[in-house]
Amino acid sequence: MKYIDFDDMKNISKLCFGTLALSNLQNKDDFANKVNVLNYAYENGINFYDTAELYDNYDILGEFLKNKKRDSLYIATKSYAYNKETARYSIEKALNELNTDYIDIFMLHEQDNGNNFLGHYEAVEEFMRYKQEGIIKKFGISTHTIQAVTDSVQFKEIDIVFTIVNKTGIGINDGTNMQMIDAVKNAKSKGKFIMAMKPYGGGHLLSDTKIAFDFVNDIKEVDTIAIGMRNKQEIDLNICYLEGREASEDTKLSVNNMNRELNIAYWCIGCGKCVKKCKQQALSIIDNKCCVNMEKCVLCSYCASECDSFCIKIV
Repeated sequence: MKYIDFDDMKNISKLCFGTLALSNLQNKDDFANKVNVLNYAYENGINFYDTAELYDNYDILGEFLKNKKRDSLYIATKSYAYNKETARYSIEKALNELNTDYIDIFMLHEQDNGNNFLGHYEAVEEFMRYKQEGIIKKFGISTHTIQAVTDSVQFKEIDIVFTIVNKTGIGINDGTNMQMIDAVKNAKSKGKFIMAMKPYGGGHLLSDTKIAFDFVNDIKEVDTIAIGMRNKQEIDLNICYLEGREASEDTKLSVNNMNRELNIAYWCIGCGKCVKKCKQQALSIIDNKCCVNMEKCVLCSYCASECDSFCIKIV
């Protein structure tokens, strides 16, 4: 396993476990099996875990954290907090349900640009108070846009930038992969810690996982690579790629052949909430039912959180 440092955060695994893959938005496995997957990752050197209030999986991570030395691993989470009250709610919920006294990294979720960040600034000020108290160690943003990465350098409050980086640029809302890489390089030069998400493009780049992984891993400005992993085979594969080792053919086949799709249940009433949520423009309402364009969908599952009838699942 490769490890990096960021200020007082030492020996962070370059491979970050994206736990959206273990949330009920994407994974219907039982609770114990999900905890076992996290334990397997930890036992194999992964000590960095990303979650979010939206994922509704704090209980899994809270169970995982039991009986572990807290300073042996790092937890990142995020929310859509926009004022003091929602910031306090997000922090207290995270602390209580994650079974921890502090959060290593707290981020504002899905920021589009600097104006968006300023619109949440009352929450940011509250997060800075938590940071001064040591309850938050580092603060940042997650985004799918080049503009937010570019604008991040304007704000001293932002330590961490968590954005889409992959070889085709799929999932980036406002430009190309090379434009994103240029923005990442600039943000890194200004002292930001760079977390890359969706190196496999939400499943679109699984036909050759090694090429996709190496593309992101070879960008020296990327500090960590967050990947959603649902089982031991996926963990083994990504660790092999990170360490430059050859994965077994069985492992590669089990991951490369794992096609997933967004499924819309027959009882969908076409309310349109999911369509408004989807920034990839992958969803539309046709004949009073939601339809998905899988060429655009990056399997982020954010649309599922908007569905009151639980119509949307990844299968």
